[in-house]
Amino acid sequence: MAQIPSSQLPPNRSVPTSQLLQHSPVSTITQKVTGLNINQATGTVNPRFSTSTPNAQSPISFRQNGSFSPIAVPNKNVLGSGAKLESVPLTSSSSSSTSMKTITNSITTAYQSNHEAPQVTTSSKPTDPAHQFQASSSVQHQGPSSQFNVNPILGIGLQKNLVQQNSLNPLQRPQMPTQSNSQNYQPQVSVDTVNQSGQNYVNRGVYPKSNPPAESYNYQNLQNYTPTSNIPSHLLLSQNNNQNALNNQLRQSNVPFPTNKPYVVDNQLRSNIPSNLQQPPMSQNSTPVTSQNFMPPKPSMHSNRYPTPTNANFQQQQSNTTSQWSNQLYSNRNPLQPQQMSTTPSSNTYVQSQSTYPGHLQNTYNQPHTTHRPLQSEYQGVTQSGFNKMWGMEHCDLLQIPNILPEVKEPPPQISLGHEVFDQANCSPDIFRCTMTKIPENNSLLQKSRLPLGVLIHPFRDLNHLPVIQCNVIVRCRACRTYINPFVLFVDSKRWKCNLCYRINELPEEFQYDPVSKTYGDPSRRPEIKSSTIEYIAPAEYMLRPPQPAVYLFLLDISRLAIESGYLHSVSRLLLEELKNLPGDARTQIGFVAYDSALHFFSFAEGLSRPHEMTILDIEDVFLPTPDNLLVNLRDKMELVSELLSQLPTRYNNTFDNNSALGSALQVSYKLMMATGGRVTVFQAALPNVGPGALTVREDPSQRTSAEVSQLNPANDFYKRLALECSGQQIAVDLFIINSTYVDIATISGISRFSGGCIHHFPLYKMTKILDQELFEKSFRRYLLRKIGFEAVMRIRCTRGLSVHTFHGNFFVRSTDLLSLPNINPDAGFGMQVAIEESLSDVQTVCFQAALLYTSSKGERRIRVHTMCLPVASSLQDIIHSADQQCIIGLLAKMAVDRSMQSSLADAREAFINVAIDILTSYRVSQNLNNPVSGLIAPTCLKLLPLYISALLKYAAFRTGTNTRLDDRVKAMIDMKTKPLYILIQMIYPDLYPVHNLENQRLIQNVEEENIPMPPRLHLSSRCLDSKGAFLLDMGERMVMMVLSSVPSEFLNEALGVASYDAIPDQMYEIPILNNPRNQRLHQFINYLNEEKPFAATVQVIRDNSPNRVVFLEQLIEDRVENALSYHEFLQHLKTQVK
Repeated sequence: MAQIPSSQLPPNRSVPTSQLLQHSPVSTITQKVTGLNINQATGTVNPRFSTSTPNAQSPISFRQNGSFSPIAVPNKNVLGSGAKLESVPLTSSSSSSTSMKTITNSITTAYQSNHEAPQVTTSSKPTDPAHQFQASSSVQHQGPSSQFNVNPILGIGLQKNLVQQNSLNPLQRPQMPTQSNSQNYQPQVSVDTVNQSGQNYVNRGVYPKSNPPAESYNYQNLQNYTPTSNIPSHLLLSQNNNQNALNNQLRQSNVPFPTNKPYVVDNQLRSNIPSNLQQPPMSQNSTPVTSQNFMPPKPSMHSNRYPTPTNANFQQQQSNTTSQWSNQLYSNRNPLQPQQMSTTPSSNTYVQSQSTYPGHLQNTYNQPHTTHRPLQSEYQGVTQSGFNKMWGMEHCDLLQIPNILPEVKEPPPQISLGHEVFDQANCSPDIFRCTMTKIPENNSLLQKSRLPLGVLIHPFRDLNHLPVIQCNVIVRCRACRTYINPFVLFVDSKRWKCNLCYRINELPEEFQYDPVSKTYGDPSRRPEIKSSTIEYIAPAEYMLRPPQPAVYLFLLDISRLAIESGYLHSVSRLLLEELKNLPGDARTQIGFVAYDSALHFFSFAEGLSRPHEMTILDIEDVFLPTPDNLLVNLRDKMELVSELLSQLPTRYNNTFDNNSALGSALQVSYKLMMATGGRVTVFQAALPNVGPGALTVREDPSQRTSAEVSQLNPANDFYKRLALECSGQQIAVDLFIINSTYVDIATISGISRFSGGCIHHFPLYKMTKILDQELFEKSFRRYLLRKIGFEAVMRIRCTRGLSVHTFHGNFFVRSTDLLSLPNINPDAGFGMQVAIEESLSDVQTVCFQAALLYTSSKGERRIRVHTMCLPVASSLQDIIHSADQQCIIGLLAKMAVDRSMQSSLADAREAFINVAIDILTSYRVSQNLNNPVSGLIAPTCLKLLPLYISALLKYAAFRTGTNTRLDDRVKAMIDMKTKPLYILIQMIYPDLYPVHNLENQRLIQNVEEENIPMPPRLHLSSRCLDSKGAFLLDMGERMVMMVLSSVPSEFLNEALGVASYDAIPDQMYEIPILNNPRNQRLHQFINYLNEEKPFAATVQVIRDNSPNRVVFLEQLIEDRVENALSYHEFLQHLKTQVK
């Protein structure tokens, strides 16, 4: 069984004696099954057994180049060579000092006859102790894979002075290493088991080929042997209640009793044991284990896995059964050897079955094994495998599972707080999500895990059920200003304890009233205590000024390129349709400004029958010709506004002005709206080349495929400085970029990024392109009608000991932790990196709280509060297995954008690879997988991490060697920083479904309880495509259906409404609605995919021989392309780097 490394155990924690020195039921059962007797060994005994033990905290060096801070990178394997051997006492009994000497000599002779001397590897590069792995102790033998794990907390490898000094309390737990003495701490190794012939067997990890497994040995009852390191305390029998039953069992097994009296933990000592380590009392209905009712497992139960010799003397049979052990044991337990695997992905042959989508599950690498299970039994015992599965700590070999992608989208990992009430009250992962569901108790443990720590938040997400409270007093902590939430502690009915700073606060009398039942009493019935997401209608004290009205200003580019694109037709038509539906109240205001090389204002003065246009030619020193009539009340001037919108599409058809004075138009907008604040919507089609903020072309088209990408940063700071001025006056600027040439998004995006705005990009937009036109109209309609918050600020608070140090998104940081958001929209996401500044060992949970204060479009001041609670863990395995792989990818993508702009794109790409290597190496160390293995082992919770990182390396933001326009790359980077996680993941790794056989798929129910066919997701690889199928690729805003050549005619006729394959047109942008089940199922499935999206995606149907097929094929990112590895080749590269 795998043991818990000493480096992962927190210092100064008491352990029950029953777990330290007593026998467990597992050892008793094992002795019963095999009929072993340890104490029958004869001869003199040497009380010491020499073996080698590496330092518990092996130095480790870090790679700084290409790794994200604070993620450090291990340079080499944490284990090296050359550690000294140290003697360890076997037992505290003085009578055994002579009886063990002979056994030890025979052990050495018998073992060295078949094995070389044990070697221990240690790191040779010492570094700063603050950045070291605290490696677990292990003895590594040359030859077949084997390892011996030292576990001080379970009595294996007790310190020397614990058993030699009579003055020490025999129940005292040896002192664990601390940060100060960890360099000198040497975990010790004691003899575990001695068989009747005098041969010692210490290996409990991966069994060597020449030795039979532990279940086949004649174990005897050794007092200091406790093989229960992997069994939770509540599963162990109570020694007080069952010692007699176990003694009776030992008598029946012909095993002599221990010479020393077994230790009994009294109630006083048990009270000092941590609650999570105490054994629960037996229930009244449970029956104590006795010799009559105890039924040991039959020896034959292991015959299919471990051959059991009939003779207990292993030394006499070892030479005769070595071949048998090797063949049977390895045929059942070991993965394929490297020579059995294809190491060249390009030559892999995938087995094509007769399934309708052979690439999924049926397609495997050309290997004799047809099923792939998580690698449990190769690297750990069967018992440990069972517990790992129960606790969600399984791992798998990525190289042996070609179809690693789940058939359905996996839900976010659940946060377990130990109580169902708290689990249900926790914040939804769709709103608030952390990169791990358990927080490390100190920064050293975080560094060992190599996982990034941060949170992603979608604060203004559209919610169907949101509790809204209106009260005179909003209950907050007097010290840290935390809002009361479900995770506070009520000292009594009048006081509560803050869960962030732990201050005790008074409860106002109003809080005693329950608005639901309309009664006074228990404060825990309040909505604030039942829900982690809640919204308050803020009282007057939260207002610095009266709530602002909804103010909308539209800036329209009317240069020649803009007019040729035809965007004015769509914008004018949609505005005319939705003017009455714009968010706002009776105070809503609207205005329009057009610009080319001059500024064009539209006055809506009283008495005018149509809008009056005024042109300002001086764009260097702008001014407002008529300040009072440019922004007008929408309801009062609805007719004039409608008249203007009907004229705009054709008003500038004869323009030949190629210039664009965007900077001047933005300055005018600031002057117009500085008194009220509001939203500016800019439509930009050409490079701003005149007036303030004028730019020149910086992109070299010949360098679009280069590995060195430059010009990612702004050319000047004009737009950033103007954005900060707008932010101070509660003005946000949104960009709709409809360019057909280079417009330098890296520079002009600053006006949106620092003012809390959003950016929409439609490259090569033309109104005549049906697909582009449809996408633009859907996006703009959503933009006009979605909910909006004005003059908003957001603050993130966290438990004492944690700190938020880096923010990602579109905003301006007004103070250390206050984000200024002049506008907030439901499609905006944010990310924050978190640091552990103090030890969290004295707390069980930590909390994050986000408070968003904003003004609604109806003029109400509101506060939306989200609170997330996470447990604290002290084990490295718990931390690694709590990782949220999608959240990690979301945070890494944001960090990589910063690295690309601050350093280089090559550094960001290298950092992605280093992160994958670091995390897999850390997991390997935590599992003590120090022997050479043929696979790439990853925990189940991180099995998709290499797949997502491989996809990120081919995404437009970070790819190299592929023709990528600079504007497209920068916009993709902006999306990485600002999109919510669920949209981000679909952009990085789109979803691929087979849709030609929906009638054979399983059914699920949508929100309206309708049956929807749900096909399995497929890998983005050509091996998953069948020539007889049709496949739907969901990329978020766009869907592409690829119809292959041999698809059945029934599907073409009934689902697509075409007579044959060749009848599919090159420009098919919708699926007709037909009256047949096949077509209805297809529409139901597509509508189901669109339910969670801000707007319905566009659909394009493509033939396999169509010139548009590249749109689909370029998304098959698991295949090898020029200058980029396939997914399998990427795994092979990681395997060579993970040490």
